[in-house]
Amino acid sequence: MSAPTAPTGSTGSTGSSASAAVLRSETRLLRREPATLFWIIAFPSLLLTILGLIPSFREANEALGGRRTVDLYVPVAVLLSVIVAGAQTMPGVLTGYRERGILRRLSTTPASPKSLLTAQIVLHGAAILLSVLLAVTVGRLAFDVALPKQFAGYALAIVVTVLAGLALGATISALSRTTKIAQTIGTVAVFPMMFTVGVYAPVQVMPDPLRDIVELTPFGAASQALDQAAAGDWPSWSHLGVTGLWAALLIGAAVRWFRWE
Repeated sequence: MSAPTAPTGSTGSTGSSASAAVLRSETRLLRREPATLFWIIAFPSLLLTILGLIPSFREANEALGGRRTVDLYVPVAVLLSVIVAGAQTMPGVLTGYRERGILRRLSTTPASPKSLLTAQIVLHGAAILLSVLLAVTVGRLAFDVALPKQFAGYALAIVVTVLAGLALGATISALSRTTKIAQTIGTVAVFPMMFTVGVYAPVQVMPDPLRDIVELTPFGAASQALDQAAAGDWPSWSHLGVTGLWAALLIGAAVRWFRWE
């Protein structure tokens, strides 16, 4: 006797239910990792608060076109959450799952490994969004930093930047055979990326040759795009293009080299 076949359309329904179950499970697991949530959501705003308490950072600076240093650090705080999620937390999770054989076992169930990857992208994207809202709110309420005047341009820059950041995380996962390697690569990558977004010194006060180089990096260009949108201008298409190009290249690299086992 032949085995019964599934009704038409049931496979897609089963896959969707399994993906939803994976998302719920990953959400519960993430909630049990307060350190991860702290570094993505709270740390950027905490750093903004510490820097904003420096009196000179709250004074208008002629070198910055009359703006205050704290005004420039809100976009920096926004980008820090993307860097932490993309370079440190997401690669560790994905590489750990592959190292323990979880992705291989998922391939035999309706919840494919892609469901797990999608869940991680959704959750890290949501965490970044919360961090962005918190940083903008802290800047506004604590230090009277103006809200982004070009909201649509600001939102577009964030979307492109988050895409680049999560693509970076997938690429690091693809290149790392073990969790330790992923964490090492991520840690090494974080410090130069923090420089390019202006953590150590605002990009606006860097010497022109150095600034030109920084603006060719994904987060250096994103920093400028966010700063322009915050000031009320539409972000330069060159800055958006650089970040978008990096996102495309990193997505291509992740697709090319990522292995489920």
